[in-house]
Amino acid sequence: MIEHPVVRAVLGFLDTGLLDASGWQIVAYTLLTTHVTIAAVTVYLHRCQAHRALDLHPVVSHFFRGWLWLTTGMVTKEWAAIHRKHHAKCETAEDPHSPQTRGIRKVLLEGTELYREEAKNRETIQKYGHGTPDDWVERNVYARYSVLGVYVTLVLDVLLFGAIGLTVFAIQMLWIPVTAAGVINGIGHWWGYRNFDSPDAATNVLPWGILIGGEELHNNHHAFASSAKLSNRWYEFDIGWMYIRILQMLGLATVRKVAPVPKFTAPRAAVDLQTLQAVIAHRYDLMAAYGKSLAQACSEEIARLRAARPADASLIQSSRRWLHLDATKWTEQNKAKLADIFAVSDRLKKLVEMRAELAATWERSNATPDKLVAHLQDWCARAEASGVRSLQELALRMRRYAAA
Repeated sequence: MIEHPVVRAVLGFLDTGLLDASGWQIVAYTLLTTHVTIAAVTVYLHRCQAHRALDLHPVVSHFFRGWLWLTTGMVTKEWAAIHRKHHAKCETAEDPHSPQTRGIRKVLLEGTELYREEAKNRETIQKYGHGTPDDWVERNVYARYSVLGVYVTLVLDVLLFGAIGLTVFAIQMLWIPVTAAGVINGIGHWWGYRNFDSPDAATNVLPWGILIGGEELHNNHHAFASSAKLSNRWYEFDIGWMYIRILQMLGLATVRKVAPVPKFTAPRAAVDLQTLQAVIAHRYDLMAAYGKSLAQACSEEIARLRAARPADASLIQSSRRWLHLDATKWTEQNKAKLADIFAVSDRLKKLVEMRAELAATWERSNATPDKLVAHLQDWCARAEASGVRSLQELALRMRRYAAA
């Protein structure tokens, strides 16, 4: 039995810390602090700094910068630069953390290492890190001593809770690497549902963005990267947007941009410039609807051919998982089957070929508005005369989009 009073005091302190908090209080503290870190990442680093979707009052910005220094050691310029490069080079070999090119296991388990590796690339930081804070405290504290804040948090946790503070600290330090570097950068480009046919593999992991501050709605974000609001459908919830709205009501935030929500009106009598502008603004929604039409057409063609031509039905069945995807996502093996599929189904042939023609409407960057309107007019006229119900419905959808 230890009798020395100093030793007993030290052991007692290590057992309880300064607060002598209960287990539930320690859990609550850990969850609260990690959630504030998530809020700082999504509201400040992601939406404000990387994408300029909103402006924050200096008081709020300085709070988030200080908090992130204490809980993550991340430097604003590095984080924003790496994330902007991710969008610029998404799903390519130059993407810093795409599971499509690096493998899901690599991103899930080594996401932090991928971030650190890219942070050493000074070309990335200089090219993509513009516009981030460059004041005295950033240069002389946050960037210069980025790890110091983490040590301060370690000391505070041990002082407050004793030895169990080491566990609290470990969870705080792992929270962003697991949820952001792992789940969002990994699963958010691998598994989930998609509202929009954006030109990447981004998915919505869950429709309720709570645990990771709304970042769960990753497909929505990639479709409209400069939007301060990540939720889009009525059933989706973005807690990060809730925080932004609270700050906005308090005069502490100014929202610059939110994603256009598709609204529909009575169909226009003719395709005009307003139709073109609405179609381009809602192109990801339109192409998602087109993908669903293709998937439905595959199902109907399989049912039509199953009894009389089972081999042809089997061919279309094998294409059901990929034919509705954007052509850039097809493998060489997929492309090799197209001629056989088109020979079996003229309906699918029309749908696939006219989808590529429609995409050219917003891909022709050098075409004049008059030429683009004429292109869209021609496409809609052929769709309406095609006899293919899916194409007719898509042409009607385009004429019903409200002005953006």
